Amino acid sequence: MNLLAISGSGRKASTNTAMLRAVSAIARPGHEVTVFDAIADLPVFSPDLESGSLPEPVENFAALVARSDGVIISSPEYVRAIPGGLKNAIDWLVSRDEIIDKPIALMHASHRGDDMLGQIRTVLSTVSTRFSQDLFVRFQLMKKSPEEIAAHFEQPDNRQVVAAFVESFARYCGR
Repeated sequence: MNLLAISGSGRKASTNTAMLRAVSAIARPGHEVTVFDAIADLPVFSPDLESGSLPEPVENFAALVARSDGVIISSPEYVRAIPGGLKNAIDWLVSRDEIIDKPIALMHASHRGDDMLGQIRTVLSTVSTRFSQDLFVRFQLMKKSPEEIAAHFEQPDNRQVVAAFVESFARYCGR
């Protein structure tokens, strides 16, 4: 099972990226989790740029989505909303085939962010027929360094939660 984990953050020391890297390390053999942490490299979406060949970063991103069996998204909340970079990435996929029937699930790295989660659930249920509202896991990792997050996921209870989430999502993708 090839899963793509998209970090909605453009920060180098992103909490969400660090969490998704831990997910990739925890996933059992047979479940490859590729972390996409290049949201900031995508140009601003414009329908004018869709005619002809796409900008290379967009083409690479769309290819990762296409090759995946499912997508896990983890994102911060900016001003109670979806970060512009993540929304921009989704906008690049809206008129393409890669996302339409793609299984998608959410993870969240904060005890807050419910406004953004509500918005992203609306957006994802609009762009994919296979967005799962039920597959969701949340950890309280805000203000932790990537090293502290890695240590957090070394704890057996946290590893077990992540492993169960990935396994449930993989089953969902296989349906």
